[in-house]
Amino acid sequence: MKRREFLGISALGGISIFVANANDLNAEAVPVEVPIEEATVAELQSAMQSGKITSESITKWYLARIKAIDSKINSIIELDPDAIANARKSDRARLKKSVLGPLHGIPVLLKDNIDTADKMKTTAGSLALTDAPTPVKDASIVAQLRAAGAIILGKTNLSEWANFRSNPSISGWSGRGGQTRNPYVLDRNPCGSSSGSAAAVAGNLAAVAIGTETDGSIVCPSAICGIVGLKPTIGLVSRSGIIPIAISQDTAGPMTRSVADAAAVLTVISAIDPSDPAMQGKREMVDYTVFLKADGLRGARIGVVRDLWGKRSDVDAIADAALETIKKAGATLIDVKFSDAGKIGEAEFTVLLYEFKDGLQKYLRERGSRHKTMEDLIRFNNENRAREMPYFDQNIMEKAAKVGALTDKAYLDALETCRKYARIEGIDKVMDANRLDAIFAPANSPSWMIDTVNGDCFGEDVSSSTLPAVAGYPNITVPAGFVKELPVGISLFGRPFSEGTLIKLAYAFEQATKARRKPKFLVTYK
Repeated sequence: MKRREFLGISALGGISIFVANANDLNAEAVPVEVPIEEATVAELQSAMQSGKITSESITKWYLARIKAIDSKINSIIELDPDAIANARKSDRARLKKSVLGPLHGIPVLLKDNIDTADKMKTTAGSLALTDAPTPVKDASIVAQLRAAGAIILGKTNLSEWANFRSNPSISGWSGRGGQTRNPYVLDRNPCGSSSGSAAAVAGNLAAVAIGTETDGSIVCPSAICGIVGLKPTIGLVSRSGIIPIAISQDTAGPMTRSVADAAAVLTVISAIDPSDPAMQGKREMVDYTVFLKADGLRGARIGVVRDLWGKRSDVDAIADAALETIKKAGATLIDVKFSDAGKIGEAEFTVLLYEFKDGLQKYLRERGSRHKTMEDLIRFNNENRAREMPYFDQNIMEKAAKVGALTDKAYLDALETCRKYARIEGIDKVMDANRLDAIFAPANSPSWMIDTVNGDCFGEDVSSSTLPAVAGYPNITVPAGFVKELPVGISLFGRPFSEGTLIKLAYAFEQATKARRKPKFLVTYK
């Protein structure tokens, strides 16, 4: 079973942005000398360092743009009422020559399954957690962002419970947040589950955002919304304080308009966290911006997954053009096959059911939620059916509630199958046999219509997220072209902890193509 056959998604309509004590956030944007709309992190840093702009003025600019634009795409679920005050603190620190890192003063959006110990809620888009106690501490990555001087601007909408409530469903819908829309064509879907993060960054509502992925939830919305998305290796970025689906696959990662911005964000959020069991042991911190080399494709050996061709001629054409660019830049292309990839699907779903139940129940208990079990959440959804289940049900949650412990043979066998065919007989084998630096695949088909009756309608779906997701290996997507007005991306994935290599290759491709363009917020196709 492919990811999109079981990961949930849903519905038009929406709610207004929630802001607690929002007086300060109503301030109008101040005039600035520097164009902010498409500015990179490095450009914003340079402008702040030269005194042409401040973090406060950048933050106010984004808040004003959210006020003007987000009613079209419904990407923001909540704003931090302290954002402007925190930006002012950042500016005062800069005046004292205390710049904390590459994101100092940079506004960042967080997916609403990432804990913050502040005035905002953390709900995974579910009404069941709106009255839960505020997390006692920030998620590890949020603490790292704050320590580096970043300004938390707010929380983004998502596919409720990170796309693991029901099949079928509608990507980008949550009971709390309503439906997020694709900024390129508003009646099209943004994919999920990191829907709001992708749509917001694509629509220039923040400099960068953080998403999370179990299988496709960073790379799919990034590709479909025309931005860069980087899913890191499991163990590179802490999951502590993130509402879980699966401990063997969950990770957080950057969602940005450029590879350079993704590298800057990854540099900040990849600090060791002993509380995450996947991050045990010593590891040197890496500055991923050193891999930003325009000639990074020269001499590279890249495998090409040709089995993903033939589903859509328009996507094939974009992928072929991308490969021609990569070849001209000096890379060697080698066709590869993953003959056993079809053995992963059902095993992955089994693993996710077991790990979802185990991990989520632990999180609920530690959070102090009045809902402490999967059965409690199912009961809440049934009691609040009109608000929580107007378009699709909770059959995945119901299946998860019935599975046993992580000591069950069914779980252990499924996990072994996943690791064998995604890692040992999958990516590892193919890369070793062909001496590859990375593997290339088209990332997505053009987005589909938002459909509250039938749910997600992928059609002749092109998706390459599952192998690296199940393996726990890194995957980066970069804009590559358009089918009419809808973005299509390419993906590069590879060995564990090869993020530097992937960034180098992706950056060179990005610089050679410059495929991203701003969305037009079209209502529909004419």
